[in-house]
Amino acid sequence: MQKIISLRVRPSEAADPILLKALLAQHLAGDPGNISGFHLIRHSLDARGKQPWVALTLNVFIDEPFYPFALRVPEFKDVSRAEKKIIIVGAGPAGLFAALRLIELGIKPVIIERGKDIRSRRRDLAAINKEGMVNPESNYCFGEGGAGTYSDGKLYTRSNKRGDINRILHILVRFGATEKILYEAHPHIGTNKLPQIITAIRNEIIACGGEVHFEKKLTGIIVKNAEANGVRFQTGETVEANAIILATGHSARDIFEMLHEQKILIEAKPFALGVRVEHPQTLIDSIQYHCPVRDAFLPPASYSLVHQVEGNGVFSFCMCPGGIIAPAATSPDEIVVNGWSPSKRNNPFANSGIVVTVENQKLKAFQKSGPLAALAFQKAVEQRAFIAGGGKLVAPAQRLSDFTNKKLSSTLPDCSYLPGINAAPLNEVLPDFVFTALQQAFIAFGKKMKGYLSNEAVVVATESRTSSPVRIPRDKDSLEHPQIKNFYPCGEGAGYAGGIVSAAMDGERVATKAASVI
Repeated sequence: MQKIISLRVRPSEAADPILLKALLAQHLAGDPGNISGFHLIRHSLDARGKQPWVALTLNVFIDEPFYPFALRVPEFKDVSRAEKKIIIVGAGPAGLFAALRLIELGIKPVIIERGKDIRSRRRDLAAINKEGMVNPESNYCFGEGGAGTYSDGKLYTRSNKRGDINRILHILVRFGATEKILYEAHPHIGTNKLPQIITAIRNEIIACGGEVHFEKKLTGIIVKNAEANGVRFQTGETVEANAIILATGHSARDIFEMLHEQKILIEAKPFALGVRVEHPQTLIDSIQYHCPVRDAFLPPASYSLVHQVEGNGVFSFCMCPGGIIAPAATSPDEIVVNGWSPSKRNNPFANSGIVVTVENQKLKAFQKSGPLAALAFQKAVEQRAFIAGGGKLVAPAQRLSDFTNKKLSSTLPDCSYLPGINAAPLNEVLPDFVFTALQQAFIAFGKKMKGYLSNEAVVVATESRTSSPVRIPRDKDSLEHPQIKNFYPCGEGAGYAGGIVSAAMDGERVATKAASVI
């Protein structure tokens, strides 16, 4: 017999399979020897009280043989001789999962990526961190795996209406992710493990007969009789296909500009902009776990915060316990920061984006840019941050309490941001409404989390690539662009996703639609 059991246990009990088996037997009023094994279905931590608890849901095998957990993964076909092919522009989560779905459906995917493969990309990341040099075609945003490769590997999403979340998680495990992502309440892979998973997906695509081409920069969509049938590259080369899936990510500004020049409809979209704040991880642990030292069975603590300031929403974004702040600029004259954690989350700092929603009505000074108004606003702030930092990707920063008091910090604490930080008045970098909202929100956060508002923490500007500032419209049923047949905007860059899993689901959804009509 198999039975679904829910338990509330201490972290040390959750980490001990033998003790957990005894607790299950006690719950069932039976003999532990009758339990042949169990599968974890759900694992979540509740640390709101002084005693943290772990809520578990388990499938328990009682008086019957235990069998290992079985992955549910699709069958990937040989498409090397497939008559139909679809070009996918972008090798991020949306593009890669679109390609896998096409292979499952018997259609050949041809992935076109402007950046480099993962191994070659690492050299450019090293140049960013050590020398402050940005390769506009190969950086933390552009290259194999897209921004997702170095975005921490958070897999939590509320987008359960967009597709099958569990299907995406099972496929990720098939390509090397730990099985823990299948039952953790907030699953996480870790930036150190994502590159191997992305490489395994690429190898599978090629083994099945798909194509993956790196260092191919898109410069045009070929449209004839209101139908997309090919793409043009910077070299002048063109490639024809039965359909085009555009999955270029939220930072491909030249793609938005190209579409606008081709008079292909795009729209300005609300996005979020702010800063990244970094605390010592021990401080966040002590606040969240209500103790001076974190228990060995507890993970590094995280937090989620939200506040309203005069109609402006302020919220934490991509909180990275045990993480680092990374340089995510795609141009040499801008400062963009992001955060990530390794799988063990064992770095001494905790960082999070704290951002303000930027609605279209806040962009009056940029209206001459039309649908690119939000992009122009975003770019202007990033360039001011570059000037305030002093060059070579050094980021402008303030201690947190100094930030709320508009005080220039005389010194700065240690920070994980490798290009370095420079004391600067961030109220002169950020737009007034963004700074004021952040200032008031940090004060409110300090009241919610006693000790959070501290000069041990440092604020680093700018966190500006939380989402795309442009939406590429598409029909809600066909998912095609309203002007152009067989042209499918997809993923974060098109404005339809907000993370690895939602982008992957959107890639699968668009691929399924495209395959059904070509």
